[in-house]
Amino acid sequence: MLTSSPLSHLSEVESWSSSKDLRSGALASNHRTSFSSSISDSDRPRGQGVEPAYSFVGMHCIFDQCKSAVTVLKFGHMSSDLLAYGASDGTLTVCNVSDPPTVINQLQGHSKDVTDFDFSSNNQYIASSSADKTVRVWELSKGLCIRVIYGVSPQLCIRFHPVNNNFLSVGNANKEITVFNFSTGRVIAKSIFDSEVTSMGHDHTGHLIFCGDAQGCIYSVTMDSRTGALSRSHRYRSSSKQKFPITTVQYRSFSLLAGGPVLLTCTKDGSLSFFSVALEVQGYLTLRCSLKLTPRIHSIRASFCPLLSLNKGEYIVAGSEDSNVYFYDLTRPKHTCVNKLQGHRFPVLVVAWNHGENFLASADLYGVVIVWKRAKTS
Repeated sequence: MLTSSPLSHLSEVESWSSSKDLRSGALASNHRTSFSSSISDSDRPRGQGVEPAYSFVGMHCIFDQCKSAVTVLKFGHMSSDLLAYGASDGTLTVCNVSDPPTVINQLQGHSKDVTDFDFSSNNQYIASSSADKTVRVWELSKGLCIRVIYGVSPQLCIRFHPVNNNFLSVGNANKEITVFNFSTGRVIAKSIFDSEVTSMGHDHTGHLIFCGDAQGCIYSVTMDSRTGALSRSHRYRSSSKQKFPITTVQYRSFSLLAGGPVLLTCTKDGSLSFFSVALEVQGYLTLRCSLKLTPRIHSIRASFCPLLSLNKGEYIVAGSEDSNVYFYDLTRPKHTCVNKLQGHRFPVLVVAWNHGENFLASADLYGVVIVWKRAKTS
């Protein structure tokens, strides 16, 4: 069911910018629309049926070495073959999905859940965060941990700076983002937030960090690419009475629906939100649309789908408690689900596309990773 509401009823936005900047940002957003809808994960694809570009020919390969929940899953930067995933038993597994698919390394060192990790821009290193209160840096060619950074609380999310890989930003349960010098492990900068920082993502320039917290707030934070200094700019706060942690923050530099950069967020209760990003106003967020999925028990992450063309919808993909992978078109107010993949036996927690956009990886609660091969399109 489609329900339209004024943005003022949906959220509260606080900004630490000049009123002139905010007025200019509001003017740029006057003609933007929003919708919200509530559907079940089990909704069958309807209307035109499966979106042709998101058809799959089947499973390319399966990795089942891990025997615990996969908590985070990513392909390497600009890589179609390099895949890694972290698990609740503290391990990181690095694979190559090209024929023949192989496990390259299993990185062991964390004593609790791997909460997040990120590849360096050249894919030579992985930096991982963990509930064991540490950050570890791994050199992939040797399969060795070359640095351990000790914290005072669980380390929950981590990102390399997209331009200056010597900056490593980490969100933690102590309500902080800490910027470390990758080469030395020393603290460069810190910023304090209102709750545990549970997820984050950079814009393509590295001047902005978007992060979500345990109370469902989303922050735009400016970052000096030379010094690493952080400054909070805006906070988006949902008006929902119940507050759930943000599990996904993903930035995309262009969307036809928004006419510019966008941000996708997902909360633990299954609420997906899609924002326009005003880069000229320090990352000011305007809610464009939202989608409420079936409430969930586990932390399930979502992802943008590859852009089909300039005249298609805005698609996202997410796992589900019912062990399926679902594709949604956010531009459809009804029958939002356009495809689903069936193959897992347990709840699917994480999904990731490779750079070539011909493989989609999904992972479940019992450690099984499936790499799906996308059908070729004309």
